[in-house]
Amino acid sequence: MKRKGIVVALALGIMVPALHPSQAATKEVKIESISFSGSRVPTTAEEMSKPFTTASVVVKYTDGKTKNFPLTYKQLFKTTDQFKMSNGETFSAGTPTDYYGDPITDKSVDGKPVHYVSDAPDANSLLRPMKDGSLYLVSHYEYDSLDNAGNPAWRRVPASMTLTKLYQNMKTGELKVATVDKIDVSTVNGLWVPCNGSLTPWNTHLGSEEYEPDARSFEFDTQDKLSPSTAHLKDFAKLYFDDEKKANPYYYGFIPEVMVNADGTTRVVKHYSTGRRSNELMVVMPDERTAYFGDDGEYTMLFMYVADKPRDLSAGTLYAAKFVQTSAENGGAGNLEWIKLGHATDKEIKRIIDKGIKFSDIFEVSNEPKEGFTPVKQYSGQSANYGKIEYLKLKPGMEKAAAFLETRRYAAMLGATSEFNKMEGLAVNARDKKVYVAISDISKGMEKNNQDPTDHIQLPKVKAGAVYELSLEPRQKSTTGEPINSGYAAVSMKALIVGEDLAQPDAYGNKANVNKIAGPDNLSFSEDYRTLFIGEDSSQHINNFVWAYNVDTKKLSRILSVPAGAEATGLQAADNRNGFSYIMSNFQHPGDELDNFTPTAVKLEDVKKAIDATYGINQAGAVGYIQGLPNIHKLQEELKKQQKAQQSKKKK
Repeated sequence: MKRKGIVVALALGIMVPALHPSQAATKEVKIESISFSGSRVPTTAEEMSKPFTTASVVVKYTDGKTKNFPLTYKQLFKTTDQFKMSNGETFSAGTPTDYYGDPITDKSVDGKPVHYVSDAPDANSLLRPMKDGSLYLVSHYEYDSLDNAGNPAWRRVPASMTLTKLYQNMKTGELKVATVDKIDVSTVNGLWVPCNGSLTPWNTHLGSEEYEPDARSFEFDTQDKLSPSTAHLKDFAKLYFDDEKKANPYYYGFIPEVMVNADGTTRVVKHYSTGRRSNELMVVMPDERTAYFGDDGEYTMLFMYVADKPRDLSAGTLYAAKFVQTSAENGGAGNLEWIKLGHATDKEIKRIIDKGIKFSDIFEVSNEPKEGFTPVKQYSGQSANYGKIEYLKLKPGMEKAAAFLETRRYAAMLGATSEFNKMEGLAVNARDKKVYVAISDISKGMEKNNQDPTDHIQLPKVKAGAVYELSLEPRQKSTTGEPINSGYAAVSMKALIVGEDLAQPDAYGNKANVNKIAGPDNLSFSEDYRTLFIGEDSSQHINNFVWAYNVDTKKLSRILSVPAGAEATGLQAADNRNGFSYIMSNFQHPGDELDNFTPTAVKLEDVKKAIDATYGINQAGAVGYIQGLPNIHKLQEELKKQQKAQQSKKKK
């Protein structure tokens, strides 16, 4: 039989000793466990068209009593809501700004210029309170789905971030918007497709730049035959710099860091020494030096960065993983070996970029197998090289440029695994030294394919995807025998939670089991709750969900449903903000791609009409949070006060 103190420790991640006999005699009450009671699935067109939850948090005490805390979704603002910015102009939160800080105008309809407005809010970082208690929120606006004429605007329109100052009700914890302002990114040449993000241990925001433009295509495309990758980059430069000639693929694909001061001023730097890839996000470990990255797309990689100094990402050593498969069962498992790519500083790599380096300065290429050339297959989305095997030869002395500007290509040449598919969010469990990685879709490069240059990963297809667990260890060495200067090097990777594809869609058109994850994307871990939160980006569930998975009890609970066709984004477990706990959660592009579902239990047109009436199909997303979570530390303090009061009353 387990002692109650141990049960509490498992449930909360807080060491609580077993009761002393004298304490037991007075029947001291403690928190025994905290869990989630999951939400049902939305069933009507109205429920499916908006954020929906019937979930709650259940606190169980050692005297057998329980307390229920219902959860609610609170919308802070829509991307179309307008605010007065610091430049004196009033425009929408989701409107991107150019190099000069002016709103970018959509001229796609003759005679009807309007501002672009993103419908795709993504990452949130609810910063830890400033010294005066002030709360700030950094949010991403990943892209614009459509321009005013209904044409795709994804990638070609510059992206943006906002800083929101929040008012916090100190009785209820409810958050409201005080001010919203655009974060100036002109010092880093603008922002390219900022997807997920993370909050560092030192209270700065790490952004991302996903689906980096392909430098090979950009150099070799002809003017009458531009790949989408090149066309998007040139459009981006026209809109951001008002100068197509400033288009440079090596400006983008990095990690921006946002520093926020107590007065709300910001400073942004890009970390070129962390490498260039399709950055989903970067997550820093408790040592404040080691970090891992999500590399989204097809045929991508797992990377690790070890900074030279804590809290300083301007210089460090970059590694790429080789996956050595040990099992194909239940999502698969394998060991990880680390290939050292090189060491660099931000200044070194920026200097190389500023000198005008081109792809052809780094590699020789061949269109067919050739002696001295290495075959690689890696993500180069929407370019002439997409899905193709490339034959590359590194030019003399170009190792550093290759490692930090063509990170994936160079790593593949050195033998790293470039077969991961849709590698999305990451989160760290500090106590257990685990990192969680979302693979949204186990297919393509992760399946057996003898035609690929390497075939390290050979797993059965699971379109619903999985969340994997990486185990971290100290005293590891690279593949060449050099010590890795980190106590957080991942040594293994195994599937922790796996989705389930359905043979036939259910009555709501779902192609995956609604009681399991599908398309896991955003991840965030709560140390207080010992819970991994999972947000979906799925073409498998008509309504994407946010889940809570307790890593001790292994219980999976649905806690939120976002509007049909929307992606659940901006997920962040904020354990303690002035004595209150929150789960930040946005959603983007509601109503998107609903025609891919064929529900019979509800009329699809009714769902579309309900979404269109509130948000507009692909017109507006929303920034918000889940409220109602009890703050564990506050609960414990309240218990102590109650028991002291009871003891004092008995003495009298």
